[in-house]
Amino acid sequence: MKTAFIIGYVWPEPASSAAGSRMLQLIRSLQDADYRVVYGSPAQSSPHALDLNGIDVQALTLTLNCSSFDELMAQMQPELVIFDRFMMEEQFGWRVEKHCPQAIRVLDTEDLHCLRHARHQALKHDTELTAKQIYSELAIREIAAILRCDLSLIISEYEMAWLEKWFQLPAGILHYCPFMADAEQQKPVIPFAQRQHFISIGNFRHAPNWDAVQYLKSDIWPQIRKSLPQVELHIYGAYPPPKATQLHNPKQGFVVKGWAEDALEVISQSRVMLAPLRFGAGLKGKLIDAASTGTPAVTSSTGAEGIYGDCDSGLLIADNADTFVHQAIALYQQPQMWQPLSHNASALIAKRFNGTEHSANLIRRIQQLSANLQQHRLDNFYGAMLRHHSMKSTQYMAQWIEAKNRFC
Repeated sequence: MKTAFIIGYVWPEPASSAAGSRMLQLIRSLQDADYRVVYGSPAQSSPHALDLNGIDVQALTLTLNCSSFDELMAQMQPELVIFDRFMMEEQFGWRVEKHCPQAIRVLDTEDLHCLRHARHQALKHDTELTAKQIYSELAIREIAAILRCDLSLIISEYEMAWLEKWFQLPAGILHYCPFMADAEQQKPVIPFAQRQHFISIGNFRHAPNWDAVQYLKSDIWPQIRKSLPQVELHIYGAYPPPKATQLHNPKQGFVVKGWAEDALEVISQSRVMLAPLRFGAGLKGKLIDAASTGTPAVTSSTGAEGIYGDCDSGLLIADNADTFVHQAIALYQQPQMWQPLSHNASALIAKRFNGTEHSANLIRRIQQLSANLQQHRLDNFYGAMLRHHSMKSTQYMAQWIEAKNRFC
């Protein structure tokens, strides 16, 4: 049996974040392809972390800047190594290459951190996105990690095109791999009349989500509440900080609920999802969840990116507060407007995020790499250049830290 070793930035939390859900989907895809899966992370555990042993995944705690990882790689000799976000490739990539040179190295970007960061900077400075913001130090690091790997998983078609446009990355080292959902597990859609209230949901540790909550509180919800005085907005999300729970105000209908035991359940009971994301990247798990429950949503252009493609949309898009408010109020009150959007949403998973299809495509791509790895690496000259010893600053820094720690 082949071994797939996943090096995680955090321990996966499928019930807390879209990134956690995606990681679980990747694990299941590998297991279905008869891989033995090992998951290691240098992060601390958390109360919502998935019980990996319970799904037959070996869990290992990793130490940063330590040769114990070298010993682990020499013993394990995995055929496939997946880095969860580019920071893990920076830390461990050179060690994997040194001790397991024939292992296929895959970067799961989750979303493009450099794109999210650039958009955040543009929002802070109230400007359109500029080349200076795009070509940031973070972009240099992330794009270098993509080039060093044999393959990078890109979660959005928009990001695939964006990488090729701005960084001229060759298509041969990129693979479109969105959420891989199970359409057969979708439940019947609860009708308009049996739903009530608005919902917003998202892990509070993710900066775009917290910004959206603040934006709702200050600019959007007061206007909606004025037109719909009996309606509430329920705010869900893991790890709400005190500054978020302090926004809880039932008299204003702004109800901070925090952790949701079953996100799909609370979404399915709500009439409309609000996701005014002013920056971000990747696919928005909350909007995929809304689609799976047939719940129409109002979101931004950034929020809608990469979700519906050429399919009929279950979203309304607004990029300023007044338009957002107008669309949210109309959608909440008008079943004739709500129903076709709900129908489009409920059809999305089978059309665009079919787990069986995307999982098969991923495994096929890995098999093709395995059969042609030497030529593939020869074709990726820039990646070879970045892996050259003169460019390995992360390796030398790690070795210096390790040596320093021995004497401290």
